[in-house]
Amino acid sequence: MRTYKSQKIDQNADYPCPCRRNGRIKPITLTEAFGCDRCQQIFVVQDDGYVIEQLSTHYPYKRSWRWTGQQWRLDRSSLSVSYVPLLVMASFGLMIFFLLLATLQSPQGTQTATRLLTTLAVSSLLVAMFWVASRR
Repeated sequence: MRTYKSQKIDQNADYPCPCRRNGRIKPITLTEAFGCDRCQQIFVVQDDGYVIEQLSTHYPYKRSWRWTGQQWRLDRSSLSVSYVPLLVMASFGLMIFFLLLATLQSPQGTQTATRLLTTLAVSSLLVAMFWVASRR
């Protein structure tokens, strides 16, 4: 996996639009904002100068991007990226635990199959819930 080093955003330069609509974002006079000539979105440079953030958005979370020198990369929190594998591993561990618990307490006949299927369904729902929550 290639790593992309962020570059500081020049307040006087124009860049391609991060919304991927073939527009150009250009600095808005007397502000620290950029405006797209194609999609009419407004972007603000954050305090560190490495990230732009979309102002008027329909998303529940503000979208932000980092400039790599050639393209914009979505800025994702390092915490959410590093905790996703841990969360998936924990959910699979819970699923295996419930499956072992269901097979060790073995009642008779069809109750074992019903208990095993119920445990598998609950465990897969937990994994799906964690996956959806981590996607945002």
